[in-house]
This record gives sequence, structure tokens and C-alpha cells, in this order.
Amino acid sequence: QVQLVESGGGLVQTGGSLRLSCAASGRTFSNYGMGWFRQAPGKEREFVAAITWSDGRTYYADSVKGRFTISRDIAKNTVYLQMNSMKPEDTAVYYCAAGAWAPYTYYARSEDNYPYWGQGTQVTVSS
Repeated sequence: QVQLVESGGGLVQTGGSLRLSCAASGRTFSNYGMGWFRQAPGKEREFVAAITWSDGRTYYADSVKGRFTISRDIAKNTVYLQMNSMKPEDTAVYYCAAGAWAPYTYYARSEDNYPYWGQGTQVTVSS
């Protein structure tokens, strides 16, 4: 049983920073990729960033490139999303997800390739 538990959400001012964590358990993730998605009120869930567990290849949505950084700690089975220079439009529930996808942008960005999801953590950026 795969479990993904997010933490680190909260309230931050515009221009501030937050770091989200996703602790993974329940299987070996060496052949998996981990992703962060977000869903703002009244909007569809969207891709934010992803990383391959084996070699740390990263993928980002254009809207967060240069501001957000995804990383993983293999020993801790944990993935992080460091969010800097945050904007009000970053306000959303952020979800961690895991799946066995081929290491290409197309697959990293698609929700269909992530069968496992966390419960989500709220991030609010005040203006």
C-alpha cells in the first residue's frame, strides 16, 4: 500500500518562500517518478513539477520555472518542493503524486501517469 503524506503548507506573503515535503512509503520507488500538482479554487488541477527517483531528472511548468525547485532525498524517501518568490496565483491545494512513467516531459506532466496521490496541503499566498 503506497502512502504519500504531504506537509509544509501554510500562509505566506507575496515574495515569500515555503517548502513542501512528501514522505513516501509502501514500496520501492527506484523506477518511479514523483510529481507535484496543484488545484486552485474553481480551476482544474495542474502540473507543477516532477522528478525521476533514480537520477533526479526534473521537469517544471512554465509558470513556476525559476521560482520552484523540486528535489528528492533517497535515504528519507522524501520529495521536496521549494517555492520562492511566491505570488498570489500560487495559492492552491498542492498534491504529491507517484507513478512509473517514462522520463519525458509529456509523461511527467500527465496526471494519468500517477496512480498514487497524497491528501493535499493548502498553500495560500497573500497579496
